[in-house]
Formats: sequence, structure tokens, C-alpha cells
Amino acid sequence: MTGLDGEILEPDHRAGNDTNGADETSVRAGFWRTFAKAAGQVPFAEDLVASYYCALDPETPGKAKAVLLGALAYFIMPMDAIPDILALVGFSDDIAVLTLAIATVRANLTEAHRIAARKSLANLATDKKKA
Repeated sequence: MTGLDGEILEPDHRAGNDTNGADETSVRAGFWRTFAKAAGQVPFAEDLVASYYCALDPETPGKAKAVLLGALAYFIMPMDAIPDILALVGFSDDIAVLTLAIATVRANLTEAHRIAARKSLANLATDKKKA
């Protein structure tokens, strides 16, 4: 199990703090905001959040990080092939890209990433109930 505690487990991590490039900075800055909009439309939310943690994990191999960061950057982009504001189909292109990326690097998604994802999803659900 990797040391996934502290800074990368925090959904509101400060962007630009010791990152490995623009994609990682963008993903850190926009992932949770975009995820909140798309959560009901993404059938594999746990895999998506685990992929976020995998992409930010310093122990993830560079090629896997690159694949995930590219897919996650596409996910958070406000303008893409099918605008996300379109009901029902807006996130379909994002889902296709993310599905392919996750399938490509599935071996790099560790139990630590999945535990962090489940914890974050549970916290988000609790926050929604309070609101």
C-alpha cells in the first residue's frame, strides 16, 4: 500500500504546489468542481476518483500518470467535443475517454487509491445530506 495520506487525499489541495506540469496543476484545480457536476452521470464514480488519486500518487509510473492526467484534464476542460452543459449527453465523450484511460492503466490502481476514493465519495455524500 502506498503512502496516500495528507495532501493528495484532500479534495481541495492547493493547485500549483510541487506539481509535475500544467496537466497536474489543472487536474488538481478543477477535478472536484467538475466531478460534483458529473457525479450523477458517471457510472464508475469510484474508479474515476481512484484514478484521480492514482494520477497524483508519486509512486504511480510516469506512463500511467500521463494517461490518467490527460484523460482527467479532458474531463475538467470546459469546452470539449460534446459540451458538458448538454443534458444527458454532455459527459458522454468524457466518459468514453476516461473509460479507455482507466482500462489502460487499471493495473496501477491500488487498493490505497480505491480506499481514498471510497472515503472521498462518502464525505461528499455526507456533505450533500447536510446541505
